[in-house]
Amino acid sequence: MKYLSLFFALLFISCASQPVATFTEADDPVALTADEVVEWESVAEGLNGAWASADLRYSRSRVPEVEAIENLPLVAWRGERASAQLLLWTKGGAEGVECSIEAFRSESGAKLPATIAEARFVRYTLANERFTTRGDSVLSADMLDPICRMDIAPQSVRPVWITIDVPADAKAGVYHSAVVVKARGAEDIRMPLTLEVQRYTLAEPSEWSYHLDLWQHPTAVARAEGLELWSDAHFEALRRNMALLADAGQKVITATLNKDPWNHQCYDGYEAMIRWTLHADGSWSYDYTIFDRWVELMLDLGIDKMINCYSMVPWNCELEYFDEAKGEVVTIVAEPGTAIFPEIWRPFLLDFKRHLSERGWLDITNIAMDERGPEAMDAAVAVLAECAPEMGFAIADMHKSYKRYLNMRDVCVTQEQPADIEDIRMRREQGFNTTFYICCNPWFPNTFSYSHPYEAELLGWYGLASDYDGMLRWAYNSWPAEPHIDSRFGNWSSGDTYLVYPYARSSVRFERLRDGIEIAEKVRTLRRMGVNTAEVEAALEKIRLVDINNPDEDWLQILGKCRQALDNASR
Repeated sequence: MKYLSLFFALLFISCASQPVATFTEADDPVALTADEVVEWESVAEGLNGAWASADLRYSRSRVPEVEAIENLPLVAWRGERASAQLLLWTKGGAEGVECSIEAFRSESGAKLPATIAEARFVRYTLANERFTTRGDSVLSADMLDPICRMDIAPQSVRPVWITIDVPADAKAGVYHSAVVVKARGAEDIRMPLTLEVQRYTLAEPSEWSYHLDLWQHPTAVARAEGLELWSDAHFEALRRNMALLADAGQKVITATLNKDPWNHQCYDGYEAMIRWTLHADGSWSYDYTIFDRWVELMLDLGIDKMINCYSMVPWNCELEYFDEAKGEVVTIVAEPGTAIFPEIWRPFLLDFKRHLSERGWLDITNIAMDERGPEAMDAAVAVLAECAPEMGFAIADMHKSYKRYLNMRDVCVTQEQPADIEDIRMRREQGFNTTFYICCNPWFPNTFSYSHPYEAELLGWYGLASDYDGMLRWAYNSWPAEPHIDSRFGNWSSGDTYLVYPYARSSVRFERLRDGIEIAEKVRTLRRMGVNTAEVEAALEKIRLVDINNPDEDWLQILGKCRQALDNASR
């Protein structure tokens, strides 16, 4: 594999004394026009730098068009994460490029350490052109690489992503800092910025009310990082990768009840977490060892609101178990409505309920269903109600089934079939949450590897405007073969199957999704505190009045007004 394990080992060695191993990105499949080639000739010698919009992606091969900003202004609450993007480009190449961030000093003399900020090089991966799954290929800037030094090839652009985690105890005020870029044999570049720290404090992610549900794929971590499945090393890697998710406020643990519930729609299938055994005397037993260890890991990270278990109706309705009499693993089809369906699910549900009760997890566990039709749902709900009514039910719903089962604990509707706001509020009064989900659709807004970064933030504003409790996305880390090289997989749109990269590497779109979640949390916090949010509510009304799926709307202008309204309300 091109993803060298040596590369990741060397990340933890001082750049001052060691070379930094890395990987080679794909060639740009889009050839420059004659005019674009000539444009490089007019670029100043040496390394060039400028602040760029964190809302947009920039080509690796074309001379960037950026507005000259001498001092980048950022605004954040205490406890919030602020994001920014700068671009570096060079006509003749640059070696040993390093970025450091100065300490933050306010006009009143307050100081925040440089360690609250991080600069990561943005890496390019292959994607399809926008709005198509099999169109022409492009390079898209997405993965955030924490290597401390990088060479930049001649006639190329390298984005750098800046992250600032404002301490919860920071003093309010305007702070000054700068990103300093050094390269071998080149003059230093100093990029000033100001950070306005507002007087309000954002709670820790584990305390956010936003109901985030990004489906996890533990098997993919083992394959991508070359580890033995369910080994100690695998669980250590899971902890690192899932810590990013916990830090975004994730509320739900994704678990499996049997073999791959999605019929291997990803590069890696989902390995079973619970081993079923049919004994020679006709009795059943269930080994929960892996399930328990996975749940314990996630709970320890603070992801503790729900355990959603997939599924009583997997996509191919197949279940597997070890048949003791035959001495082999047997696969059967148990379709809802057939005699075998309750026959095989009753003993499991009764034992699963017992086990969950012993572990103290019964109250937070849901049997989860993904886009199953009403007939299948009816059969599953009936068996669950008979055997384990104490357990909840969760559904990713594209059939308006939530109207049929008003007592469902966790309902998520497709964004293109919105829930009625009266139903959302009625469910909230009952203690149930209602969210929306995106996956291979809609084309806009979404979090594909080619999507504009602002789309991920827009999802946070959209959820607020629609009064949802949060959102779901079908894959946090269902990686293709080499996601850092090529984000495409099968018929899915580029990047549809994942939001972060192996070895706990974040992405532009994941950071911007987190920005949108923080925005939603800030607005809800101000509302609870009785702060005047009239300007924010007016901005949200604008989002309600336009077609959210229209990419031709002037979304940057709309988002600009939304952000300004929130900043004003927070002062």
